[in-house]
Amino acid sequence: MTRVMIADDHAVVRNGLKHILERAGEFDVVGEAADGAQIPMMVKDCAPNVLLLDLSMPGRSGLELIRRLREAYPALRILVLTIHSEEQYIVRAFQAGAAGYLTKESAAEELVTAVSHVATGGTYVGLSIAEKLASSFQGNSDEVPHRRLSNRELEVYRRLVRGEPLTNIALALCVSPKTVSTYKMRLMEKMQMPNEVQLVRYALRHHLFEEGENL
Repeated sequence: MTRVMIADDHAVVRNGLKHILERAGEFDVVGEAADGAQIPMMVKDCAPNVLLLDLSMPGRSGLELIRRLREAYPALRILVLTIHSEEQYIVRAFQAGAAGYLTKESAAEELVTAVSHVATGGTYVGLSIAEKLASSFQGNSDEVPHRRLSNRELEVYRRLVRGEPLTNIALALCVSPKTVSTYKMRLMEKMQMPNEVQLVRYALRHHLFEEGENL
């Protein structure tokens, strides 16, 4: 049996994923996490073979978690399961060490296959994700300003575009408002944007944060 841990801040999603996996008869769901800060300790305690990880969880950035978990547990296979289908998230997730990338809208059809594949050492991407990955390698990345951002700056950018106050962003990322202000200043410098209105317009023009977002 493949030991699977599910990390998602929505109980309904966790229950749905657990039902799909247990019905397949090949997996043992050994733990569930609703907060990014819980995940490292739960991985240590539950010792899963595969971690199903939502990128947008409170407590810690999913991209940051992938990198840290891979460093601490090299044998752990991480399958990203998220609403984000934008190429900047796909590329960064694999660069951080993810073994697979699956969108929630395709989870019902592909979850069992994806988990089985990554558990045996493979890499899994759906067809639509593969197409976006291929397009991301065309051209010079320096020509696209948002690709210059660090993972944490990208997360702050996403939350700013959603209209979240700095204090809320700080709480969600477990940092101080002053630190968030620093990230905001840096990302605006890298993007060469004078204000948040320009940041929002850029995000809309480049379709950066469309999945599940209210822009």
